[in-house]
Amino acid sequence: MKLSDNKATLSFSNGKAAVELPVYEGTMGPDVIDIRKLYGQTGMFTYDPGFLSTASCQSAITYIDGDKGELLYRGYPIEQLATNCDYLETCYLLLYGELPNATQKAEFDERVTRHTMVNEQMQFFLRGFRRDAHPMAILTGLVGGLSAFYHDSTDINNPEHREIAAIRLIAKMPTLVAMAYKYGIGAPYMYPQNNLSYAGNFLRMMFGNPCEEYKVNPVLERAMDRIFILHADHEQNASTSTVRLCGSSGTNPFAAIAAGVACLWGPAHGGANEACLNMLEDIQRNGGVAKVGEFMEKVKDKSSGVKLMGFGHRVYKNYDPRAKLMQETCNEVLAELGLEKDPLFALAKQLEKIALEDDYFVQRKLYPNVDFYSGIVQRAIGIPVNLFTGIFALARTVGWIAQLNEMISDPEYKIGRPRQLFTGHAPRQVQPIGQR
Repeated sequence: MKLSDNKATLSFSNGKAAVELPVYEGTMGPDVIDIRKLYGQTGMFTYDPGFLSTASCQSAITYIDGDKGELLYRGYPIEQLATNCDYLETCYLLLYGELPNATQKAEFDERVTRHTMVNEQMQFFLRGFRRDAHPMAILTGLVGGLSAFYHDSTDINNPEHREIAAIRLIAKMPTLVAMAYKYGIGAPYMYPQNNLSYAGNFLRMMFGNPCEEYKVNPVLERAMDRIFILHADHEQNASTSTVRLCGSSGTNPFAAIAAGVACLWGPAHGGANEACLNMLEDIQRNGGVAKVGEFMEKVKDKSSGVKLMGFGHRVYKNYDPRAKLMQETCNEVLAELGLEKDPLFALAKQLEKIALEDDYFVQRKLYPNVDFYSGIVQRAIGIPVNLFTGIFALARTVGWIAQLNEMISDPEYKIGRPRQLFTGHAPRQVQPIGQR
């Protein structure tokens, strides 16, 4: 963060003295006005619901330019990482700031692989949940519960504890997500297998069974790995900010990540691809491809209340750079599994075609986003819709940890304490109950 020669002046129409505020420059993106002393100087706060114009921290991890459709992890374009690296390389980059060399990659891969098993008591913990519980409810409990098993890595202020907690969380999340799935369908758990890749191991734990050998399909393995890379981090979004806010109190890393899982569960955040598939299934039930045109007309009619899920993005104003990568993967997976003519996927393709060609959607930049394609890919692989957000949490865990560790290492960090504009009652007196 560099102090700019530029300064901001805040003036008041009531004759109150103007206040000069310092301006800081980042490497890229908008400059920021430093308002840390604003309350002391003026007795006033800023008002910014949703923090949409507020930089809550300085960070060197992820950069997004929504107007350009640009996403960088530690300066590297997402397109290059998704094409040339695997997920664990991306994890190393997010955690340590640089891509690993061959030796560093081998050592990191080995560390993660050796921590993929979870304590056997996790099986008994799972039994406390109903079989039909939402996987995110289970995952929130399991991740928070990890702190009960690993007392040796719960001091957030100890760099060694943060390091081992990071490895444990990255390694164990696929195991926990797969266990939540297996528990829900009443199938036996599959232990991790150390000779498989991170994504391959996850697929085996999800879809393998003890009765026969599971052969990992390399196309599905690459697809899963790409989903993980594309969702690994996304700057200061709701769940990342939740992890930072939770961690700012000094709570243990497992509790902070569990808070992120809980936030991600919301349909406005990680539940977006689940909402997208539910929309597709609703259209399919109501007539399928033949009714797509009719559905899109309802979308254009704001009074209809019909929403188009999986199109456009709050941050990316032109296009989501992850969507093109996921579109390639989507086509590869459907071709590999022979599902190009599956009714639901044919329906998705028709929706995609209209959104990319119809002036209404083109002018409003309602292009298919990453959630649209990743939902289709996951369903094709066999992942149930209610587990989509769990996969997202698995992928995002490394981003949460990297952001948490960055915050704790920042000498300027303080416990989060947002302010408010109070609009309730002025002071009043409690009356005896008979006079109320």
